[in-house]
Amino acid sequence: MTGSHASVRPASVDGRLAGPLIVTEDEGLLDDLLRLCAAAGAVPEVVHGTPARRGSWERAPLILVGEDCAPRLGGALRREGVVLVGRDRDDPDVWRRAVKIGALNVALLPDGEGWLVDRIADAVEGAGRPALTVGVIGGRGGAGASTLACALAVGAARAGRRTMLIDGDPLGGGLDVLLGGERAEGLRWPAFADSRGRMAGRALEEALPELHSLRVLSWDRGDCAAVPPEAMRAVLAAARRRGGAVVVDLPRRLDEAAMEAIGQLDMALLVVPAELRAVASAHRVSSTLAMMLSDLRAVVRGPCGSGLDGEEIARLLGVPLAGELPPEPGLAEALHAGKPPGGSRRSPLARFSAEFWARAFVGEGGVPA
Repeated sequence: MTGSHASVRPASVDGRLAGPLIVTEDEGLLDDLLRLCAAAGAVPEVVHGTPARRGSWERAPLILVGEDCAPRLGGALRREGVVLVGRDRDDPDVWRRAVKIGALNVALLPDGEGWLVDRIADAVEGAGRPALTVGVIGGRGGAGASTLACALAVGAARAGRRTMLIDGDPLGGGLDVLLGGERAEGLRWPAFADSRGRMAGRALEEALPELHSLRVLSWDRGDCAAVPPEAMRAVLAAARRRGGAVVVDLPRRLDEAAMEAIGQLDMALLVVPAELRAVASAHRVSSTLAMMLSDLRAVVRGPCGSGLDGEEIARLLGVPLAGELPPEPGLAEALHAGKPPGGSRRSPLARFSAEFWARAFVGEGGVPA
């Protein structure tokens, strides 16, 4: 089935996306369609009868025509993005009526509700290439995974990409704190703990704190120490639909939510200090992740000792080397002053991030290398 793509993004109304045009006089069907639009985060326009030829019919990103109004729309202006909505699965003429009004798709409720919510959301948000999604996890405690995750997000935003940073570690202290924005306005994870199904990507983005030109979903200082995997699935899927780059800071103890996040990653970076004990610990982590990920790479944090450089550590772990990260003098002082990791363009974290994204993206298409 195919949806439609709007050439111009509709404006938001009260923080929600302008949505499709609904054409029906069936009050029961209208109630259902309004409910589905709300689930997609969209505000529809409703008309009874035949829409104006040069008005709503042409402008709407998607048109939902109730089967009750289909007979009178046979002469309407034909265009992409028309869906005939009905209820009778045994109606042999439903596709004939769809062809007559130029509808490429038929949605039969209630079975087609999930599909229709997705099409509404895609139409109002624009269905483009999903974000390149990178997870970062420490090979041992204190490896610097959260610091690298923040630096990668800061680097992607600096390069002009739409960027979202997801804090997947409820016991990590909060990435907003690491970015110096614990007081920034916006929602944190507890507000999304009950999320299920399809979430509007733009609504998610606009609800989150904006720090250093990127959006951050972190934990607050309350008692919420976990979110259900369904919430992680909904949030991360919405973030990915916005395109650009999504960075996920993963916990070393993989709970169900973390497993859900791993399932949506394009690649993961395993941060390993150049120490024998750290390598031994990282090997256990990499063995677990390798069963779930097709692209796991090592980031070796220096200083590297004799005979234990990045290439050797990656070989011992059995994963490719993403790069070496040299020590960064003054990092603790910069963080204490509220400066983000990788905030200075000349810092090792910033240089690593710039080189990583240059390799990860090929051109503007966002294809991982």
